[in-house]
Amino acid sequence: MEVHHIDSNILDLEKINEILNNFKKLNLSNHSKERIQKCRLYLDERMKLEANPIYGINTGFGSLCDVEIKGEDLQQLQENLVMSHACGTGEAVSQEIVKLMLLLKIQSLSYGHSGVQLATVERLIDFYNNNVFPVVYTQGSLGASGDLAPLAHLSLPLIGLGEVVVDGERMSGEVMLQKFSWEKINLQSKEGLALLNGTQFMSAFGIHNLLKAYKLSYLADLAGTLSLEAFDGRKEPFNQLIHLVRPHNGQLKTAERINDFLEDSELIAQPKKHVQDPYSFRCMPQVHGATKDTLAFVTKTFLTEINSVTDNPNIFVAENEIISGGNFHGQPLALALDYLAIAMAELGNISERRTYQLVSGLRGLPAFLVSNPGLNSGFMIPQYTAASIVSANKQLCTPSSVDSIVSSNGQEDHVSMGANGAVKAKKVIDNVQSVLAIELMNASQALSFRKYKSSPFIQSFVEMFREDVPLVKNDRVLHDDIKSSERFIDNLMIEAGELF
Repeated sequence: MEVHHIDSNILDLEKINEILNNFKKLNLSNHSKERIQKCRLYLDERMKLEANPIYGINTGFGSLCDVEIKGEDLQQLQENLVMSHACGTGEAVSQEIVKLMLLLKIQSLSYGHSGVQLATVERLIDFYNNNVFPVVYTQGSLGASGDLAPLAHLSLPLIGLGEVVVDGERMSGEVMLQKFSWEKINLQSKEGLALLNGTQFMSAFGIHNLLKAYKLSYLADLAGTLSLEAFDGRKEPFNQLIHLVRPHNGQLKTAERINDFLEDSELIAQPKKHVQDPYSFRCMPQVHGATKDTLAFVTKTFLTEINSVTDNPNIFVAENEIISGGNFHGQPLALALDYLAIAMAELGNISERRTYQLVSGLRGLPAFLVSNPGLNSGFMIPQYTAASIVSANKQLCTPSSVDSIVSSNGQEDHVSMGANGAVKAKKVIDNVQSVLAIELMNASQALSFRKYKSSPFIQSFVEMFREDVPLVKNDRVLHDDIKSSERFIDNLMIEAGELF
């Protein structure tokens, strides 16, 4: 089994995608171990001599920061923190996102500015490597004092509490420790705070969303090109000259990709009776391209975040400083997640418009894409479904980051709501997959009515799609086809492996 060594090298999307797809195990590099141990030793020595209160180490938390805690109670203070903050509710977070939370929490703690024990980080690695998934809930984080509630649930099994899922079986943290013959971690000063005070819930959702968004962005270009061919569209809007005089990177990339998809197409080369196509076809480079540019911005934000220290306070051994600040605040992520959701929703929005055009009985296509419309309703209602999903996405795109609710008796008086934005963005992106699945059904069906063939690439893609979603000759239960089309996309994204 391949191993990824946690070290000072930058984690990027390609590396994370590789770790996940190749089921790599994790291991701490010697340098990371040294940093963690050096920081912990410094903190222990400092606390023997420290007479002044240091937030979260020998004080209470939040608005209780002025309450000093005696040395004999410091371990109990940290365990109390983890237990009392485990207040999540809502749906359980998927295992793939929990696995990302573990990876990103390990990475952040490995920099040696958090004061945790080496044993604590190694136990988190044990969880990751043995597919022990703490049960974490989607609701409960304000995205500001770190993702407190979700990270508390992630951390409970370290002390034999909470619940985990192992090999599909849900069990208590205590039973899990017995199963693997592990001892509970005795949390030392600051450790509970280091575990909870971070942005790994928002970050894990964000990275998951980005990995899927890049693949759906590619698929949107492909589905849109397939629809263009099925609609007997024109090629001129993708001429490089147009895009060089308005050279947004995403716009250039989209036009180039569509031209590649269309290479050697008989259909696109045929003379056209119409002078222009509707915007949903003609403006794909501009619309799809804007989403690509958004993905680039959001990626930069998240890569900075996941290669950072996001707990509080931070310990600087060389400078002999323990500094309380606000690196846990999720505002950069909250804004980026809202932007991501809006950008991805637009891919669904324009996709549904292409589907609408295809079923409208235009350009020699039969109404609702069946040979005998009237007796058969054909593809009438999948467009309704796509329209319903697109409308739901518009509602979900109301920004979470513009909201803030005062908490902790006014001490935490501005919060990002980035966790809500993270969960919402995932729903939007999952919805976009369904909309694109419907477009693929309609476009491949419409293409069957064309006399000339599309490009070899598109023809082979449609043949592959047809293995999962057969041509519709007479009415049948199209829900089944939609689900098959969604699974086709799932499999395509898994098999593709790399990002586009």
